[in-house]
Amino acid sequence: MDRISLKVTGAQGQGVNSVGEICGKGLKRSGYCVFGYREYMSLIKGGHSSYQLDSSNTRVESSETRVDILVNFNHHGLEENYSDVKDGGIILHQTPMWQFPKEHQTWLDEHKIQVVYLPVEDILKQMKAPSILGNVLITSVVWTLLSQDIAVLKELVREQFGHKGEEVLKLNFQCIDEGVKYVTELEGLDPLQLPKPDAKWKDCMYLTGSEAQGLGVIHAGCRMYVGYPMTPSSPLLKYIADNQNETGMVIKQAEDEITACQMMSGAMHVGTRAMTATAGGGFDLMTETISLNAIIENPAVIGLAQRPGPATGLPTWTSQGDLLLAVGAAHGEFPRVVLSLSDSEDAFGLMGEAFNYAEEYQSPVIVLTDTHLAEGLYTQPAYNQKKVEIRRGQLVEKLEKLRQLKSSDRYDPTVKDGVSLRWLPGSNAATYCAQGDEHDATGAVDETAENAIQQMEKRMKKMEAIREVLPEPDHYRIDNEQLIIGNSAVDLLLIGWGSTKSVVLDVLKSEKIKENSVGYLHYQYLWPLKTETLEKLAKQAKKVVLVEQNFQGQLGMLIKQECGLEMDEKILKYDGRPFFYDELLARISHLLQ
Repeated sequence: MDRISLKVTGAQGQGVNSVGEICGKGLKRSGYCVFGYREYMSLIKGGHSSYQLDSSNTRVESSETRVDILVNFNHHGLEENYSDVKDGGIILHQTPMWQFPKEHQTWLDEHKIQVVYLPVEDILKQMKAPSILGNVLITSVVWTLLSQDIAVLKELVREQFGHKGEEVLKLNFQCIDEGVKYVTELEGLDPLQLPKPDAKWKDCMYLTGSEAQGLGVIHAGCRMYVGYPMTPSSPLLKYIADNQNETGMVIKQAEDEITACQMMSGAMHVGTRAMTATAGGGFDLMTETISLNAIIENPAVIGLAQRPGPATGLPTWTSQGDLLLAVGAAHGEFPRVVLSLSDSEDAFGLMGEAFNYAEEYQSPVIVLTDTHLAEGLYTQPAYNQKKVEIRRGQLVEKLEKLRQLKSSDRYDPTVKDGVSLRWLPGSNAATYCAQGDEHDATGAVDETAENAIQQMEKRMKKMEAIREVLPEPDHYRIDNEQLIIGNSAVDLLLIGWGSTKSVVLDVLKSEKIKENSVGYLHYQYLWPLKTETLEKLAKQAKKVVLVEQNFQGQLGMLIKQECGLEMDEKILKYDGRPFFYDELLARISHLLQ
């Protein structure tokens, strides 16, 4: 893959995101696939943060550890990130009279790094321009270093600031021209040359994983979203709230996660598709309500956005450490579906299925994401909006059928697959009780041993019914230079889930890996766990390798529990950072030696 990488670093509040966002949009409009990755500390202002863009004329959905251009808003980036630059790359900074320590300078010289000082304050002073225009000046310099069309940048600036009037716009354009002039007059500086653009990326969307998930929630027919802010679920709440006037959805910020989950449950009980989402600590508070939904057999959709724990842990970083939590949380034994979103494509497409399974099997559905997916920026082609249909299972709505119902139909233990008829409170039909004690077919409290057995077996029959309908994991491999899905045997079988998918697929397309027999089995549906395809491919493979972002290898633990398969190797990461493209490429290449 021929990619160019840009990283902007600085303190939170200095405009790091502003430069990254404009460059990302501009590169996409210029015909490049762009993936954006942010790192930031859990501080409102201050702290060291970065905004990285990886661009190519082919699909790219991961980040590299080293970049072609490093932009530093302050000296901390020069101290901490100087070695993040590739050989022959460029460091752009605005710290007057900066000198690298001797050992740093030696490293820069050995790797032929070009260091460019940009006197932002001096240029703005000469222009008699306010300091707020510094970010536009820096962006124009970066844009020029990327050898990109200045007209594209000016159009983006017009869109963003045009409403402020022609005088403001004129001053912004002057800043852009000054930035271009500064770069072109520098002696011995070689701007980067990106690969030839591909026009197919120009009309794609450029959105975060949270925005993609939000679109999926809206498209799934969700009419109420309830949440309490907690990173990294907050961007989803914000996006859905920002669009409530267009969608007509009811959006509520509850006083805590317990209330949010209970409000979602109440809305689902009366027939409204509703959802809540949180991070690990908030999910802990929701589990009692999840258990209640299980015994009253009420549909429930709960988003669990993962970040490293325990406790507050690393609240703005990424992890896949909550899989066992999702599978086992809440007291008692009951059926549930656990699925994981992986990228901007299924962040949209799988949300409809989450609501469908919740209603069809009258059970909780837990949707896993993580910080890397929630805040990553994806170049996304138009979605297929006809792919997901709305399925409401055994919901009785027609008047003639409602009048025929008996109270004992609601929790009838003899029904096929354990899924009873369901009707809504206030319907012209028999009444039943929905409460948290063990109950008989009508919902009335019944603590007899015989009834306890019947109702437990009724509910748990759903597990096998769900397992039957869930799709098997997808097996990705390279065939004739193309990435395909198929179940042909491979020598090295990688297994993973969640946002790990994007970087693994990028690695599969690398020249180093394409010449080998390597496949990737990706799980979207994690519980109930299906293992037929896995067992078949594992028997044919010479080596089976688990790739996860947690310490224990939690998917591997579930696989061993369900079918006894032991992993030959594990590639695990648990420092709060995602797998980077070159990092994972090196670790997989080592296994092929």
